[in-house]
Amino acid sequence: MVKAQLEYVAQKHLKSGQPEFAPGDTVRINVKVVERVRNQERTRLQAFEGIVIARRGSGINEEFTVRRVSHGVGCERTFPIHSPVIDSIAVVRHGDVRRAKLYYLRDRVGKRARVRERARRPKDVEAAEAAKAAAAAEAAAVAEAAAAEAAAAEAAAAEAEAASAEGTDSAE
Repeated sequence: MVKAQLEYVAQKHLKSGQPEFAPGDTVRINVKVVERVRNQERTRLQAFEGIVIARRGSGINEEFTVRRVSHGVGCERTFPIHSPVIDSIAVVRHGDVRRAKLYYLRDRVGKRARVRERARRPKDVEAAEAAKAAAAAEAAAVAEAAAAEAAAAEAAAAEAEAASAEGTDSAE
């Protein structure tokens, strides 16, 4: 009973529309930051961009760890995916890795800490090709319909000509 109630509450707070990303991907997270200055609250967005080194959990408890190096100092932050503090997540590039946890990047510095980019076709290219194929299929259907219409008109004209030729033959 209690478990069902917890699942119901958790379902209401799950975010939808999050992009798919995996360890090794470089992501940009826009985090809502609340600043309190002289009895005023101001909310702004602060971007945190880095490599996803781990992802764990499921459902409402799912979270991921992002690592970035700035000015020679590594910084890691762990974010719950469905947190209201996260405004948006954008995948900057997809990394090609063979591990689920990339903790070994903590020990690497400089060029050795880079992750290869995964070679894959962009979705906009796939969408453009799909649209092109759909347009070609539609053009073929229109051409086929026009050909069938022309054939029907030709048959009707031939039938009318034959009927008029019969009419002139019987009149003689």
